[in-house]
Amino acid sequence: MSSTYSSVLTIAGSDSSGGAGIQADIKSISANGGYAATVITASTAQNTQGVTDIHPLPVAHIVKQLEAVLDDIDFGAVKIGMLHSSEVIEAVQNTLAKYNIDKIILDPVMIATSGSRLMDEHAIESLKKFLPHTYLITPNVPEAEVLIGHSISLENVAHSAKELGEKYQTSVLLKGGHLEFSDEMTDTLYNYQTKQITTIKNKAIETNNTHGTGCSLSSSIATFIALGENLESATLKGCDYLNTAIEKGKDKVLGKGHGPVNHFGI
Repeated sequence: MSSTYSSVLTIAGSDSSGGAGIQADIKSISANGGYAATVITASTAQNTQGVTDIHPLPVAHIVKQLEAVLDDIDFGAVKIGMLHSSEVIEAVQNTLAKYNIDKIILDPVMIATSGSRLMDEHAIESLKKFLPHTYLITPNVPEAEVLIGHSISLENVAHSAKELGEKYQTSVLLKGGHLEFSDEMTDTLYNYQTKQITTIKNKAIETNNTHGTGCSLSSSIATFIALGENLESATLKGCDYLNTAIEKGKDKVLGKGHGPVNHFGI
């Protein structure tokens, strides 16, 4: 008797060190029981210490990749990472719309760990227009502040998650990793459909191995959605998976900089 894969499409850049981007997505999707297909938007030369070169792929080729997989495979969810230009954002949005893809989990990667902007203002404006067509967005605090236009603290994080959701007409997982450090990490989920707020707490783990955490979290949530979980359940399971992957990888050594999480817990 045949059965189908729970397939997830990830649209993102390639990380040559394997810790983030497409490579992290494939590991995260696979570790959680999904089948990963990919559309690569750019090739990066990077390692645990940083990015030394970015080579964007032609927009027409990105569209061809999208059409090839969407013509052939049914996806339970689509995860999107960094889209580096307005042209890429608009091409991805328009192509996904042709195939009536509705479970889009978008990680709005706009600001590097160093604080540098990865998108110009024109691209950010295009991204903002895309957000109402997504199912869930997963910004960290600096990214959320760009999208919302004001600073975010522990005191206003729940209100800010709701404000983001209402402004962009989508559900929001506001990641709290940049808030004041304590023994707990607080993420806030706002469900745009039900208007409910869920506070997710996990213990803080001291480690330098945090490369690719955002990619791994958003792709794990997409996987649980593809497996049939509702938004709250998928998000809770994704956060728990990531926290375990961080815990299992906190003492591992890879390279000379910020190592990856341990996707398979081995």
